[in-house]
Amino acid sequence: MRNISGNNTKAGAGGMSVLLFGVLLLAGCAKRDAGTWQGYLEAEFVQVGAPLPGRLETLSVAKGQRVEAGATLFALESVAERAALGEARGALRSAEARLADLEKGARPSEIAAVESQLAEARARADMAALDLSRQQQLLGATVISQDDYDRSRHASEAAAAAVAQIEANLETAKLGGRADAVASARAQAASARATVDRAEWNASQMAQAAPRGGLVFDTLYREGEYVAAGRPVVVLLPPEFLKVRFFVPEAALASVKSGGRVRVAVNGPGAPLEARVSYVSPSPEYTPPVLYNRENRAKLVFMVEAVFAGEAARDLHPGQPVDVRLAE
Repeated sequence: MRNISGNNTKAGAGGMSVLLFGVLLLAGCAKRDAGTWQGYLEAEFVQVGAPLPGRLETLSVAKGQRVEAGATLFALESVAERAALGEARGALRSAEARLADLEKGARPSEIAAVESQLAEARARADMAALDLSRQQQLLGATVISQDDYDRSRHASEAAAAAVAQIEANLETAKLGGRADAVASARAQAASARATVDRAEWNASQMAQAAPRGGLVFDTLYREGEYVAAGRPVVVLLPPEFLKVRFFVPEAALASVKSGGRVRVAVNGPGAPLEARVSYVSPSPEYTPPVLYNRENRAKLVFMVEAVFAGEAARDLHPGQPVDVRLAE
């Protein structure tokens, strides 16, 4: 069987083996042409389940129904998953807002206030520079003392330093948050986005659709029952997954090649169906007990598998006995 939720296994004759053995035993008693080989139909089922557990809320298909690829099969209760998704989206909005605030720096009004302070400081520095120039002239004419000149010079230097400090404050306000704080905010936003992606995936997995079109072979749960994670709920049988398994005597093996065409006759009305050989066993085996009869008992045979094209096997069923011969 093939499990879409993660576990792939091939379906053999399985529970139908006893019935199949009996049917083929009776079929083997009839005399057949030398170029006709006995076999049966075998299926590879597609088991569809959810990777998360939950109560089965809606079962949209019934056993025996045919569905198209993409059709909704079932839905599990998803209240917790939807709530987790809403919480994750809220956390993402918060992280993105914090990052944007750090990246764009101070608010326009705050930057305008710093620019006003800078203009005022520059005006004071210009006035202090003019005063220093006059004091220097007066000092040369010995009108003022050296102490008066030194005080004027220190005042001019202090005003220039104040201008430099406010200019640096303005640059900092325009830069926004520190580089390490911005980097931390970006990492938190990325983590929040990943959490949203995971929550969205969890919510989407609570409802499952048919990966392929085919027959609903079985449904394994009823609405209201609890389904464990990974357990199949619906078993599908796509027509292209139905194949022929037949046994060729050693003497006739050379005529059967991988990729060759065979004709499959099923009991009942209708022309034989054409199939393509997909596998020839490299190892011989004794005639399986299900094919025992007086003519072929204890002979070596090789197991061969053939697949149908498209939906040729749509109306066939696993376990049906068939007769196979090479296509002309």
